[in-house]
Amino acid sequence: MPDDAFTLDDEDAGLRVGPPADHAAGLEAVRLSLSNAVRQMGVRKTVRNLRTLNQHDGVDCMSCAWPDPQGRRHTAEFCENGAKAVSWEGTRQTVGPEFFAAHPIADLAGRTGHWLEKQGRLTHPMVRRDGGTRYEPISWDEAFALIGEHLNALDSPDQAAFYTSGRASNEAAFVYQLFARALGTNNLPDCSNLCHESTGTALTRTIGVGKGSVTLDDLHEADLIVVSGQNPGTNHPRMLTALEIAKRDGAKILAINPLPEAGLLKFQNPQNVRGIAGNGTALADRLLRIRSNGDLALWQAIGHLLLRRGVADRAFIESSTVGFDAWAAHVAEVDRDAVLAATGLTWDEIEAAAEMLASAKRIVHCWAMGITQHRNAVATIKEFVNVALLQGMIGKPGAGLCPVRGHSNVQGDRSMGIWEKPTALFLDRLRDEFGFEPPREHGHDAVDTVKAFRDGTAKVFVALGGNFVAAMPDTEVTAAAMRGAALTVQISTKLNRSHAEAGHTALILPTLGRSEQDRTGGQVQRVTVEDSMSAVHASRGRSEPIGALLRSEVDILCGIARATLGERHGIPWADFATDYEAIRERIGRVVPGCDGYAEKIAAGGFTMPHPPRDSRTFPTPEGRAVFTVSPLEVMTVPPGRLILQTLRSHDQFNTTVYGLDDRYRGIRAGRRVVFISAADLAELGHTDGDMVDLISEWEDGVTRRADRFRLVEYDTPKGCVAAYYPETNPLVPLDSQAEESGTPTSKWVVIQLIPSPSSP
Repeated sequence: MPDDAFTLDDEDAGLRVGPPADHAAGLEAVRLSLSNAVRQMGVRKTVRNLRTLNQHDGVDCMSCAWPDPQGRRHTAEFCENGAKAVSWEGTRQTVGPEFFAAHPIADLAGRTGHWLEKQGRLTHPMVRRDGGTRYEPISWDEAFALIGEHLNALDSPDQAAFYTSGRASNEAAFVYQLFARALGTNNLPDCSNLCHESTGTALTRTIGVGKGSVTLDDLHEADLIVVSGQNPGTNHPRMLTALEIAKRDGAKILAINPLPEAGLLKFQNPQNVRGIAGNGTALADRLLRIRSNGDLALWQAIGHLLLRRGVADRAFIESSTVGFDAWAAHVAEVDRDAVLAATGLTWDEIEAAAEMLASAKRIVHCWAMGITQHRNAVATIKEFVNVALLQGMIGKPGAGLCPVRGHSNVQGDRSMGIWEKPTALFLDRLRDEFGFEPPREHGHDAVDTVKAFRDGTAKVFVALGGNFVAAMPDTEVTAAAMRGAALTVQISTKLNRSHAEAGHTALILPTLGRSEQDRTGGQVQRVTVEDSMSAVHASRGRSEPIGALLRSEVDILCGIARATLGERHGIPWADFATDYEAIRERIGRVVPGCDGYAEKIAAGGFTMPHPPRDSRTFPTPEGRAVFTVSPLEVMTVPPGRLILQTLRSHDQFNTTVYGLDDRYRGIRAGRRVVFISAADLAELGHTDGDMVDLISEWEDGVTRRADRFRLVEYDTPKGCVAAYYPETNPLVPLDSQAEESGTPTSKWVVIQLIPSPSSP
């Protein structure tokens, strides 16, 4: 299958490597943000969209889920990557029937994902009929009828899967899960399965709530912020402002990451004079360049050292936790040699980090994908919790747990019921509100969804946003599984890889972007979202829609539901489609923590309840927070092999590639690079600039490969390399998953480097 995941594209022919940046943001970020926005949207649309971005009664950024300040906001309350996301969505380029007439699906399949998305916004409903070679126009009514026909012909509702991207609004997510469950399935995989599922699993078990326990004020008030497995400069740039505020008030930052990312080192804030005219703010007081997967060992060692120093909040431990004695006994016997082997650090470095925690009174622990996408990810996050519980760092100002989510409403979608394993409480409330018995059997997560289509046990795939084929591991397997579906439905704003790897019958349903006015039902509609810190607020687009045929996500989903279910269960789909307030009323009666939802949104929004944060109560089965014991395992690889972690470039948001530069790492005009240490280059007999093919190794014996990558010497721990996804997703085995959570292990892929055929 031709794919940018497998073949060297002309886009990489001009690849250049220079020195990486030594700071994040600055005037260069401002210049690039504005010039790119004007180029894509024009001056008037740029002013309208950026002026309202992340403002009260404005547009919630469709990029990361970092929270907005509650009080006065900057005139420019957005970052470089937020401006890119708005510009990418707001482009004046369009993709209509004439484009698809000129580009058969085979042609689309041979293009890169970057090229596909760069063509512009989708404007017309399109269909590839069974046996057809290209997409052709279809009316909305016919498209809805076609979906209903396929769904109603299934032998079981469980032969359908309903995937959700984290950009979907709360209103869209709520009606989507309602439709799936009214149909009769819990097959509701989502992008959280690929990222913070490990977080939700670990936190639910240990503190009783699968969300972070801090507010933005807690970061500002902390005197130590630990940033583990996260690159805020690229993935959550507005977080840098919070770190700057904390540093200004005396906080220290401990950064733990294999690569010394610019966003962990220094921040030049373009919103103040010091950031523009001065040297900016130094961020990390200490950077531990840990080996990939060394975090569990590190935090057990830190727990060991804190206990030896007598650092423990005994009153909190005795009143609010269980399991302390077993955990304390476990870490008291930690194997120092195993810790050093797993982390690649010295004992002095670990002791210095432990001292930072021991001397701090208010600690916030932050983490992201560098933690969650490992086989032992859940155990590692439980270890974060253990240390936080030891010091009583949950449920007090300036302290807590802060998983930083990467998609704008991925947390809100889960709150609204987008989950293959819904709680009994949620299903009971859904039953009581709508008068039907929802299915109780757990459904498929994202990986199990691929397996179901691969094995022929699933027939219909519906995607509410996202780029499922490019986002999933084992790209060849995923793409083949989707091509085998009887029907694929993509609700999208722009063309992407998933439209080129389509089912026998395939639909593209174009939807409004978040920055566009939604006048469904003849009135201005707004939607709601939930950020990483459980704050819920409204978002209202201001720009004129790019096409007259675009429909909102809510309208599309209600149209599908009406065509499939008709009057079944008496659910008022038509009312929901034309008045989102009616949806919010139902959310308030169904979703735990959302009582009075519509009224609270009308009043400006609210923060979801969080018992550990709000009252130091823990809704676990034990009624207390739980210390857990996890075995310390040092993961090793055979000689001549390396550990690959996949990551984003600075010109990228999830699978969306805005451009081919990564100035923070010194990369220009290309993406097929592997960052590798000088020690590994020497040991393996390679030199900087060599072209290699990447071969991954897994216990199933299948050869997975990604060809034609350039080696780039970089400051990364020996034995650990890094490369961009989705180009390296073909190397991640579908069955290589985190224990308990099922998250793909995209930060631990065993590979070997083979000289490319044209290399000397």
